[in-house]
Amino acid sequence: MKKVHSIISVAALIFSALLAGCSQPTNSETTTHSPVAFHSSDECHVCGMAITRFPGPKGEAISGNGATRKFCSSAEMLHWWLQPENQVQQMTLYVHDMSRSDWNRPDDAHLINAMQAFYVVAPDMAGSMGTPIASFANKESAALFASDRQTSVMTFEQLKEALLQHQQMMGENHSEDHSMHH
Repeated sequence: MKKVHSIISVAALIFSALLAGCSQPTNSETTTHSPVAFHSSDECHVCGMAITRFPGPKGEAISGNGATRKFCSSAEMLHWWLQPENQVQQMTLYVHDMSRSDWNRPDDAHLINAMQAFYVVAPDMAGSMGTPIASFANKESAALFASDRQTSVMTFEQLKEALLQHQQMMGENHSEDHSMHH
Protein backbone atom coordinates (compact mmCIF):
# COMPACT_ATOMS: atom_id res chain seq x y z
CA MET A 1 0.00 0.00 0.00
CA LYS A 2 2.91 2.31 0.73
CA LYS A 3 4.19 1.71 -2.79
CA VAL A 4 0.81 2.66 -4.34
CA HIS A 5 0.67 5.79 -2.16
CA SER A 6 4.20 6.68 -3.26
CA ILE A 7 3.32 6.21 -6.94
CA ILE A 8 0.22 8.39 -6.53
CA SER A 9 2.33 11.08 -4.83
CA VAL A 10 4.88 11.02 -7.66
CA ALA A 11 2.10 11.12 -10.27
CA ALA A 12 0.50 14.07 -8.48
CA LEU A 13 3.87 15.85 -8.39
CA ILE A 14 4.42 15.27 -12.14
CA PHE A 15 0.86 16.39 -12.91
CA SER A 16 1.39 19.57 -10.86
CA ALA A 17 4.63 20.28 -12.71
CA LEU A 18 2.88 19.82 -16.05
CA LEU A 19 0.09 22.17 -15.02
CA ALA A 20 2.62 24.77 -13.90
CA GLY A 21 4.22 24.56 -17.33
CA CYS A 22 0.85 25.40 -18.91
CA SER A 23 0.27 28.48 -16.78
CA GLN A 24 0.07 32.03 -18.13
CA PRO A 25 3.39 33.60 -19.11
CA THR A 26 5.18 35.65 -16.48
CA ASN A 27 6.07 39.30 -16.97
CA SER A 28 9.53 38.29 -18.19
CA GLU A 29 8.03 36.16 -20.98
CA THR A 30 6.44 37.59 -24.08
CA THR A 31 3.36 36.30 -25.83
CA THR A 32 3.29 36.56 -29.59
CA HIS A 33 -0.07 36.45 -31.32
CA SER A 34 -0.59 35.56 -34.96
CA PRO A 35 -1.76 38.28 -37.34
CA VAL A 36 -5.47 38.59 -38.05
CA ALA A 37 -7.23 39.31 -41.35
CA PHE A 38 -8.55 42.72 -42.31
CA HIS A 39 -12.29 43.03 -42.93
CA SER A 40 -14.36 45.66 -44.73
CA SER A 41 -15.83 46.75 -41.38
CA ASP A 42 -12.39 47.43 -39.82
CA GLU A 43 -11.58 51.04 -39.01
CA CYS A 44 -8.15 52.59 -38.60
CA HIS A 45 -7.17 52.90 -34.94
CA VAL A 46 -5.84 56.43 -35.57
CA CYS A 47 -8.24 58.08 -38.01
CA GLY A 48 -11.35 55.87 -37.97
CA MET A 49 -11.47 55.46 -41.75
CA ALA A 50 -12.45 52.15 -43.39
CA ILE A 51 -9.12 50.35 -43.82
CA THR A 52 -9.89 48.23 -46.86
CA ARG A 53 -10.96 51.25 -48.95
CA PHE A 54 -7.31 52.14 -49.54
CA PRO A 55 -4.54 50.46 -51.53
CA GLY A 56 -1.10 49.58 -50.19
CA PRO A 57 0.21 47.67 -47.19
CA LYS A 58 -1.74 47.83 -43.95
CA GLY A 59 -0.49 47.42 -40.40
CA GLU A 60 -1.69 45.93 -37.16
CA ALA A 61 -0.43 45.93 -33.60
CA ILE A 62 -1.40 43.08 -31.32
CA SER A 63 -0.83 43.44 -27.58
CA GLY A 64 0.21 40.65 -25.23
CA ASN A 65 -3.41 40.11 -24.21
CA GLY A 66 -4.50 39.76 -27.86
CA ALA A 67 -6.09 43.20 -28.29
CA THR A 68 -5.67 44.17 -31.94
CA ARG A 69 -5.31 47.67 -33.35
CA LYS A 70 -5.53 47.92 -37.13
CA PHE A 71 -4.24 50.71 -39.36
CA CYS A 72 -5.03 51.86 -42.89
CA SER A 73 -1.34 51.87 -43.81
CA SER A 74 1.98 50.55 -42.58
CA ALA A 75 3.14 54.17 -42.28
CA GLU A 76 0.21 55.09 -40.02
CA MET A 77 0.92 52.11 -37.75
CA LEU A 78 4.59 52.98 -37.51
CA HIS A 79 3.84 56.63 -36.69
CA TRP A 80 1.42 55.45 -33.98
CA TRP A 81 3.89 52.92 -32.57
CA LEU A 82 6.62 55.57 -32.30
CA GLN A 83 4.57 57.58 -29.79
CA PRO A 84 6.23 57.19 -26.36
CA GLU A 85 3.09 55.84 -24.66
CA ASN A 86 2.89 53.02 -27.22
CA GLN A 87 6.57 52.10 -26.91
CA VAL A 88 6.11 50.76 -23.38
CA GLN A 89 3.40 48.32 -24.40
CA GLN A 90 4.32 44.75 -25.33
CA MET A 91 3.23 44.68 -28.99
CA THR A 92 3.70 42.45 -31.99
CA LEU A 93 3.54 44.51 -35.18
CA TYR A 94 2.56 43.12 -38.59
CA VAL A 95 2.62 44.53 -42.13
CA HIS A 96 1.86 43.06 -45.56
CA ASP A 97 4.65 41.47 -47.60
CA MET A 98 4.19 43.41 -50.82
CA SER A 99 6.35 40.99 -52.81
CA ARG A 100 3.49 38.50 -52.38
CA SER A 101 0.56 40.92 -52.61
CA ASP A 102 -1.20 43.07 -55.17
CA TRP A 103 -0.79 46.74 -54.22
CA ASN A 104 -4.51 47.40 -54.53
CA ARG A 105 -5.55 44.33 -52.49
CA PRO A 106 -2.85 43.25 -50.02
CA ASP A 107 -3.14 39.55 -49.13
CA ASP A 108 -3.70 38.94 -45.41
CA ALA A 109 -2.16 35.47 -45.81
CA HIS A 110 1.15 37.31 -46.19
CA LEU A 111 1.31 39.47 -43.07
CA ILE A 112 4.86 39.54 -41.68
CA ASN A 113 6.56 40.71 -38.51
CA ALA A 114 7.09 44.45 -39.02
CA MET A 115 10.29 44.50 -36.99
CA GLN A 116 11.91 41.99 -39.34
CA ALA A 117 10.63 43.57 -42.58
CA PHE A 118 12.46 45.73 -45.11
CA TYR A 119 10.91 49.05 -46.13
CA VAL A 120 10.85 51.30 -49.17
CA VAL A 121 9.30 54.76 -49.27
CA ALA A 122 6.99 54.75 -52.32
CA PRO A 123 5.93 58.31 -53.19
CA ASP A 124 4.71 57.24 -56.65
CA MET A 125 2.22 54.69 -55.25
CA ALA A 126 -1.34 55.36 -54.08
CA GLY A 127 -2.05 54.92 -50.39
CA SER A 128 -4.20 56.16 -47.57
CA MET A 129 -1.98 58.41 -45.48
CA GLY A 130 0.65 60.66 -46.97
CA THR A 131 3.53 58.87 -48.63
CA PRO A 132 3.13 55.08 -48.60
CA ILE A 133 5.82 52.89 -47.11
CA ALA A 134 6.04 49.48 -48.79
CA SER A 135 7.03 46.50 -46.65
CA PHE A 136 8.80 43.31 -47.74
CA ALA A 137 9.84 40.04 -46.12
CA ASN A 138 13.15 39.91 -47.96
CA LYS A 139 15.74 42.46 -48.89
CA GLU A 140 16.02 41.38 -52.54
CA SER A 141 12.34 42.10 -53.27
CA ALA A 142 12.62 45.42 -51.44
CA ALA A 143 15.74 46.34 -53.44
CA LEU A 144 13.98 45.61 -56.75
CA PHE A 145 11.01 47.77 -55.70
CA ALA A 146 13.38 50.52 -54.50
CA SER A 147 15.41 50.55 -57.72
CA ASP A 148 12.22 51.19 -59.72
CA ARG A 149 11.62 54.27 -57.53
CA GLN A 150 15.25 55.39 -57.24
CA THR A 151 15.09 55.16 -53.48
CA SER A 152 16.68 52.90 -50.88
CA VAL A 153 15.81 49.96 -48.67
CA MET A 154 15.58 50.45 -44.91
CA THR A 155 15.41 48.04 -42.01
CA PHE A 156 12.85 48.59 -39.26
CA GLU A 157 15.45 50.37 -37.11
CA GLN A 158 16.57 52.61 -39.98
CA LEU A 159 12.97 53.49 -40.83
CA LYS A 160 12.20 54.15 -37.17
CA GLU A 161 15.10 56.61 -36.98
CA ALA A 162 14.04 58.33 -40.22
CA LEU A 163 10.44 58.69 -39.00
CA LEU A 164 11.56 60.02 -35.63
CA GLN A 165 13.75 62.62 -37.35
CA HIS A 166 10.85 63.58 -39.63
CA GLN A 167 8.49 63.92 -36.65
CA GLN A 168 10.99 66.18 -34.89
CA MET A 169 11.32 68.35 -38.02
CA MET A 170 7.53 68.54 -38.37
CA GLY A 171 7.00 69.27 -34.70
CA GLU A 172 5.36 65.84 -34.25
CA ASN A 173 2.29 67.07 -36.11
CA HIS A 174 1.38 64.89 -39.05
CA SER A 175 -2.25 65.95 -39.26
CA GLU A 176 -1.65 66.97 -42.88
CA ASP A 177 -1.33 63.25 -43.68
CA HIS A 178 -4.98 62.80 -42.72
CA SER A 179 -6.15 65.28 -45.36
CA MET A 180 -6.03 62.51 -47.99
CA HIS A 181 -9.02 60.85 -46.32
CA HIS A 182 -11.41 63.68 -47.19
